[in-house]
Amino acid sequence: MAKHINKVSAAGLIIALGIIYGDIGTSPLYVLNAIINGRVISEDLILGSLSCIIWTLTLQTTVKYVILTLKADNKGEGGIFSLYALVRRQKKWFVFPAIIGGASLLADGMITPPISVTSAIEGLKIIPQFHSIPQSTIVAIVVGILIMLFFLQQFGTGIIGKLFGPLMFLWFIMLAVLGMLHISDDIGIFKALSPHYAIKLLTVYPKGFWILGAVFLCTTGAEALYSDLGHVGRSNIRITWVFVKVCLILNYLGQGAWLLTRKGNVYANSDLLAKPEFMLHHPGATELKSVFYSIMPESFIYIGIVIATSAAIIASQALISGSFTLVSEALRLNLWPKMKINYPTEEKGQLFIPGINTLLFIGCLGITLYFQSSSNMEAAYGMAITLCMISTSILFANYLVGRRVQSFWIYLYLAVYLAIEISFLIANLEKFPHGGFVTLIVGGALFAVMYVWFRSRKIKNRYVEFVRLEHYLPMIQELSNDKSVPKYATHLVYMTSANNPKEIEHKIIYSILNKKPKRADIYWFVHVDVLDDPYTCEYVVDHIIPNDIIRVEFRLGFRVEQKINLMFRKVVEDLVNNKEVNITSRYESLERNNVVGDFQFIVMEKYLSNDNELPFLEQVIMRLYFWLKEISLSEERGFGLDPSFVTVEKFPLIISPTPSIPLKRVFTDNSDFDY
Repeated sequence: MAKHINKVSAAGLIIALGIIYGDIGTSPLYVLNAIINGRVISEDLILGSLSCIIWTLTLQTTVKYVILTLKADNKGEGGIFSLYALVRRQKKWFVFPAIIGGASLLADGMITPPISVTSAIEGLKIIPQFHSIPQSTIVAIVVGILIMLFFLQQFGTGIIGKLFGPLMFLWFIMLAVLGMLHISDDIGIFKALSPHYAIKLLTVYPKGFWILGAVFLCTTGAEALYSDLGHVGRSNIRITWVFVKVCLILNYLGQGAWLLTRKGNVYANSDLLAKPEFMLHHPGATELKSVFYSIMPESFIYIGIVIATSAAIIASQALISGSFTLVSEALRLNLWPKMKINYPTEEKGQLFIPGINTLLFIGCLGITLYFQSSSNMEAAYGMAITLCMISTSILFANYLVGRRVQSFWIYLYLAVYLAIEISFLIANLEKFPHGGFVTLIVGGALFAVMYVWFRSRKIKNRYVEFVRLEHYLPMIQELSNDKSVPKYATHLVYMTSANNPKEIEHKIIYSILNKKPKRADIYWFVHVDVLDDPYTCEYVVDHIIPNDIIRVEFRLGFRVEQKINLMFRKVVEDLVNNKEVNITSRYESLERNNVVGDFQFIVMEKYLSNDNELPFLEQVIMRLYFWLKEISLSEERGFGLDPSFVTVEKFPLIISPTPSIPLKRVFTDNSDFDY
């Protein structure tokens, strides 16, 4: 996989355009609207804002992500969890930036579709015939598009995906042409290329620093460049980004030049216009239409709306698919409850998680109905993704430590990018009371799910009792040969979490020998080890007692689907072909006819014992964990086992010593009783 990330091809370039630039590519729909909303249009505002946009795209997207972060590939794969897998051995606390980043990306996946699609559909208000179209109609159209978009996810995007690249290429060409048509409105717009105007806006312009919250919207899709590294390759991303950046900047410059011809005007959304105190200071303020659509020729607006809506749908689709990949990685890294994963097409990387699809749909629908207009959604957009970018900076800096980069460069990287991203975060905090709290609540809930799942596993592991397997081998062998005990199965397979092949959980020994003796001809212990490498798929067999007790260890990458039922069957076939094991039934009548013995899987399912006396916080975490466990995929289905060959055994999870009960026996005098 890693060998192909530097390969450049025409198909790879087109696919890159269609997959990774939807979010950042549709930002011209709303960025300038967010900046000028309620402000007097002036040269300082427009040149300063455009300078901030250009240098944000340069420093944040180009330098940080395209040049630097793309180097941190994990066998060709990218993204916050791939980066975490590269560095998690260094420090245990790295899981926190990874969880924060993952939760932020999922929260971002709930607001990008509504704001992109709504911004595109609101172009109808520019057309004279639809000038007075009610916002409720816009919302209804957006909801209809979202329903269609999420419904189609289950069928995959194999056919539609082939259209993404050409459509996005057309979109970026349109951005560049529209921008160039208006740059001549005020040729002085090129002064925005100088960082001087950005500095002036942030330091001199009244409340200029807080404009960064709107400026940040131009780079919210930068994380997608890294997340989709494995799909399109590093070189294809770097080449296409040059084209995409030029088109974006030309469009922003064209919008800025058009605005400079309207110096002194004030545009505001309907909420601001409804406030008497605002109208008192700006009596001539007019309703804010779309700056993006305003620079279109009237005869082209219908076509422009169709292309913009297509680009917004593509952006939404890419982010939804990215969310599926993100959650599947979190599942393998034990940072998310087990969920059902479908593979609608044979194409690598194409997956569908019904639970996440439903979660994202409910989130997108709620945000659309709550905020109604794109101008209101801008207030909620950006807060969560700043936390993801800060998390990436922290993890990437430690990746550089692992690569033995000189400390000076690592500290310089951290100083520059933490300063930039913390500034964006502070500026975005102004949005908190106006809608930013929504994404923080959503992101916080997602973080809580990941943290509870991760932390509960740590709590459980502290108290899981492992024993030396060698101490119990004679008893297991005796049981296997004891014909007075009814045979439970020819092959009995236990899923074990013991990393050491010489150890086994005490609960498994208890299940075999004590609970109800389980006699079998061959005992199998199966262990799954999730590796930091994304696509490793191998196994090791340890014949503890040949043809009696066998341990199989699967070494799987964090992006490999754990189809243990199929994998185990393949292992058994290999062992039979190599004559390492005899799987013929040992029932006399069946053995004479060479009938294959039956296989029975035993899955141990925990429940929280009432005997526990946990600290309050850990008690809350464990109760939340078991609640999540009830609504998530069962253990056997999570491992891809066939339920018809699985027995689930429940056992108490006692993670604190049982207190001694001061119970005293009292002897009674029986002399008064007649028998």
